Amino acid sequence: MRVAVIGAGNIGGTLARKWVAAGHDVRIGARDPQSDRTQSLVAALDRGVKVQPIEQAASEAEAVLFALPGAAMADTVAGLGDALAGKPVMDATNNLAPGGPLNSFAALTAAAPRAHLFRAFSTLGWENFANPQLGGTQVDLFFCGPDGSAAELVRQLITDVGLRPIYVGGSEQVGVVDGLASLWFALVFGQKRPRRTAFHLIEE
Repeated sequence: MRVAVIGAGNIGGTLARKWVAAGHDVRIGARDPQSDRTQSLVAALDRGVKVQPIEQAASEAEAVLFALPGAAMADTVAGLGDALAGKPVMDATNNLAPGGPLNSFAALTAAAPRAHLFRAFSTLGWENFANPQLGGTQVDLFFCGPDGSAAELVRQLITDVGLRPIYVGGSEQVGVVDGLASLWFALVFGQKRPRRTAFHLIEE
């Protein structure tokens, strides 16, 4: 699968590594392809990963991940409507400004109303993506978005990271997923628990 990763930080970089290892064609979308961070990520991947301008990476991809600071999303996605149309677009951003939602669905919907928006990879620290096993237990990744073929692609990408995908419903459940992100922040930053803190759904 051709996957565009927009953002070369810890989340984007870790997921890019995992998807390259799983055999996906990963493109890094960057405003400045020559930046030290972007070049460092590409050198670490060293598997023919392309670094492209954001619009080109999104246009050529079958699925797109945004892993940027939430405050940067409105400017970043402006003008990407055609590039994102009809594709699963995963919002892994967290906007930590007080008073607003953690997710970037509003900015994405305004810029790309024909994209299939998913809230995914937003509820855990990147360390849990790098190693999705805790004490022998597989870490769960809760996500939401429109059901159907797009959801199956997102589910596959979650599985390829080594996480167990837990689908909680359509886009109207974005607040539920954001609640798990808030819980993780409260545990790790508020209660000073280790960043290797994660979630697992137990069923009988």
